[in-house]
Amino acid sequence: MKKIITTSLITATLLSGLQAEFSFSDMFKDMKEAAISLSKDAKDSVISMKEGMVETSKSAERTVTNVSADAKDSTVKMSDDLKTMEVNTSADAKNVVTEVSSDTQEAMKSTTTDLKDSANIATTELKESTTTVSKDMTDTTKTLSNNAASSLKTTTDSTANTVKTISDDTTISVKTVTDAATDSVNTVIHDAPTVTKSADKTISIEEYNEYLKLKEAASK
Repeated sequence: MKKIITTSLITATLLSGLQAEFSFSDMFKDMKEAAISLSKDAKDSVISMKEGMVETSKSAERTVTNVSADAKDSTVKMSDDLKTMEVNTSADAKNVVTEVSSDTQEAMKSTTTDLKDSANIATTELKESTTTVSKDMTDTTKTLSNNAASSLKTTTDSTANTVKTISDDTTISVKTVTDAATDSVNTVIHDAPTVTKSADKTISIEEYNEYLKLKEAASK
């Protein structure tokens, strides 16, 4: 500002030197007017700058406010979306867990029922099979016992008959041998007097052998 006033004074002095009539009053007036004009211009510049700065500040404030509002809206919307998503996820997870639990419970119930039915059927069949096997074993044992008793009785009877037959045959054989021996002894005893009488006739062994030869030849 001071430089502008000094420049104006020098300019005015040069101009006044060219004039024939110089007036300090007019010069001071012009200087005052120039100073006032410069002051007004400076004031207007400052006001303009101030207004520009205020407008810029307001624009920045409005921008910051808008950005803050947009960020807040975005944050609120994002929070709402996250909350909604969390609620939906929680609900879906709850439904899934409930369905899985129900399916698992039904599956376990069905499996338990099937196992119980299978166990009852297996027990009944095993009981019937055991009863049948027991009856079959009893009948088989009874049949074997009867067959063994019959076979033993048959064997005993056959053995008894065989022993009796052998005993009878032995008795008959012994009796036959005894009778034959008795007959032989009787024959020897009966023939003994004749032999004795023949011996009294004093027949020699050679004569007796000759006699036997002749007798054998005659019989042929």
